[in-house]
Amino acid sequence: MPEHNTPPHSFKGLSSRAAADRLGAVGPNELPQGKPRNLLHLFLDVMHDPMFLLLVACGALYLILGNLRDALMLLAFVLLVIAITVYQEFKTERALSALKQLTSPRALVIRDGIRILVPARELVPDDLVVIGEGDRIPADGTLIEGPGIHVDESLLTGESVPVLRAPVGEQSGVSSGTLVVQGRGLMRVQRTGRETAIGAIGHSLTALEHPVTRLETETRRVVRILAVIGGAISVVVAVGYALGGAGWIRGALAGLTLAMSILPEEFPVVLVVFLALGAWRLARYSVLTRRMNAIETLGATSVLCVDKTGTLTMNRMRLAALHNGSDLFEFDASSQIPNQEFADILRCGALASTPDSFDPMEQALFQEAGSQSEVSLLREYPLTHNLLAITRILRHADGSIVGACKGAPEAIMELCNPEATRRQALEKAVVDMAARGWRVLGVASVREPQADNLPETSRHF
Repeated sequence: MPEHNTPPHSFKGLSSRAAADRLGAVGPNELPQGKPRNLLHLFLDVMHDPMFLLLVACGALYLILGNLRDALMLLAFVLLVIAITVYQEFKTERALSALKQLTSPRALVIRDGIRILVPARELVPDDLVVIGEGDRIPADGTLIEGPGIHVDESLLTGESVPVLRAPVGEQSGVSSGTLVVQGRGLMRVQRTGRETAIGAIGHSLTALEHPVTRLETETRRVVRILAVIGGAISVVVAVGYALGGAGWIRGALAGLTLAMSILPEEFPVVLVVFLALGAWRLARYSVLTRRMNAIETLGATSVLCVDKTGTLTMNRMRLAALHNGSDLFEFDASSQIPNQEFADILRCGALASTPDSFDPMEQALFQEAGSQSEVSLLREYPLTHNLLAITRILRHADGSIVGACKGAPEAIMELCNPEATRRQALEKAVVDMAARGWRVLGVASVREPQADNLPETSRHF
């Protein structure tokens, strides 16, 4: 449904006709996908496993020997294991397909001079896309408006700390699949679909072949060895029976019986059932197992290398402590802020943050600060590559004007310019807190801001 808002600076964007022509030329903005696996493909994949082949071979030999009961028992195990494996993998495929449908994004683009919501798959190069907090960037492009945008690029780089993007120089590039956690802006699409950075990764993944696991390799080796031994012994026994006067038919039956006693038909049943049970247990914890071999790999893992907080964790932060330059106050389950000075520090940090923010750090500040009085934003001085601090000027409901600033401690000290003794104390506090593995944030209040006389930059307060 179109939103007839006036685009910033009267950007017109592409026309609907030009966008349709380009979509036909370059194709949809979708990631390359491998061929979907239906029930037949899943069944054939299962039957390629040497453990299943061994079970089928054992059942066939029992049928040849006329032992119908044992043959039916083995084949029943085969059907049971196939059913468990196919059901588990089919359920995973359906869940992954549903997730793709749920995560199909939409983009707010400027076309024919108006803003309109379109499916992200319909984006084409040179489209103008409006992006803001919480938006997943739908294509590779260049930021052309909106300084101070922070983007979570952990999907591509593994770095969970948001990075600054601005419409100048090397910082202007934004990538498909990354998440805007702060700020608003306008980007021009440059690459879509498999031409994007994440599309190239997706294309390489579709070409990957699934390697043979150690368990499969060992099972095949054991099967080959036992097959050779069993075949050799059965031939010797069959020839011995025949030459001893018992006849070739009785000799062949004796050889097959001996071979069947050597084949370990229990091993494949036990191994496959245990892998299926492992996948089932993981599914109870909402973990999808696309292939049974992953259970083997997980069970054989002895060292797990993890990335920084936020990439493999819940991406949440907690306020650990407040420092006023001389005293440190640490939070715990039952702690209460000891005095008004610490309360003002916490309130200043919350006022300098964006309500309903997607930034885990700002969410942690609001969680401890609680509800704030209603304020309206008069002006915001965004964070830049030259000054790693953000300043917000706000008006309370009663008409009073407040200003709050937060950012890197060195940037806050540069703005406040404290006396030498206090600067040394603050720098030591920053070093001590950083040594404990904490992310350190500096806050400051703006001195008597005047709504009708605000400076051009936050350095002039």
